Amino acid sequence: MNTDQFLVKSDLNLVEKAKFTWKTPSNIALVKYWGKSNPQIPKNASISFTLNNCHTITTVEFEKIEKSSEVTFELFFEGEQKEEFKPKIAEFFKRVSDYCPYIFDYKMIIHSENSFPHSSGIASSASGLSAIAMCLMSLENELSTDLPQDFINKKASFLARLGSGSASRSIEGPLVVWGQHSEIPESSDLFGVQFPFKVAPIFENYQDVILLVDKGEKQVSSTVGHNLMHNHPYAANRFQQANDNLTKITNILKEGDIKKFIHLVESEALTLHAMMLTSAPYFILMKPNTLEIINKIWEYRNTANSNVCFTLDAGANVHVLFPENEREEVLQFIDKELSKYCQKNHYICDTVGLGAAKL
Repeated sequence: MNTDQFLVKSDLNLVEKAKFTWKTPSNIALVKYWGKSNPQIPKNASISFTLNNCHTITTVEFEKIEKSSEVTFELFFEGEQKEEFKPKIAEFFKRVSDYCPYIFDYKMIIHSENSFPHSSGIASSASGLSAIAMCLMSLENELSTDLPQDFINKKASFLARLGSGSASRSIEGPLVVWGQHSEIPESSDLFGVQFPFKVAPIFENYQDVILLVDKGEKQVSSTVGHNLMHNHPYAANRFQQANDNLTKITNILKEGDIKKFIHLVESEALTLHAMMLTSAPYFILMKPNTLEIINKIWEYRNTANSNVCFTLDAGANVHVLFPENEREEVLQFIDKELSKYCQKNHYICDTVGLGAAKL
């Protein structure tokens, strides 16, 4: 794996001050990755829909200082200093420092806010760390000669991955593959790439309504969950299954076979949670209302002849996926039948999006 391509090779023209703001989205994996090796290398390839409304807006102010041996930064989340978030960000900066040596020349003040509840299974690390990565690349672009946009996106994905694996899939959209896979040209374990094939019309502008079953902190972090795959009795079969499913979903997306899409996406969601149920120690992130919602979706799909389906991330919340042409009927179903299983009837209407945007 060639990481040298991301090293800074030219002299940098350091500026005294700079400030950048990026809005980067969360994403929802259709084929999941669960299990990784250092440094943030996935055990299998994954593919995700980039979201639009679930996003993080991050501003990073850079102020030149005497070159330091430590990365200097302050972190504000939704207007408040968050010391408890700093260790994760400090570790991120440590991991990217070889590729962004200029961070030792600046004090950084980071202001970040989410459009959704933090740590509730909507991949807040993905959107948050991809936003910081884009701000770093904006600075690098200013300090260097003009960098090509495709290189900026590729390196941002590479950097974001070093903080959160799924963050590599939040730079572009609407479909992003992360992990080396024989069916996906240019795919890599080091960064995400846009799905390189034209998708059938039924999958364009796909809808995702996120049902907020539980807005609290997860009992088991994703990092801990990934590590439990190292000695998991079903790990090898799972990694092979996921790569096989990526081959299958590639054809499904091109051909427009929505029934096969539904079966594969729901199976992937349940398999993810099966890995949690069968790890040592085992744990459960679904809640009773998660199961109520799943059963209601199955019932509605059969009675209404609908193409609605669900997927799950590493949490209790349910992503309800459906084509745009069913939007009105499915939203009525969600409002009448599913919202009562959400905390305070809260859900978020989203669609697939195009990735990071500079503000």
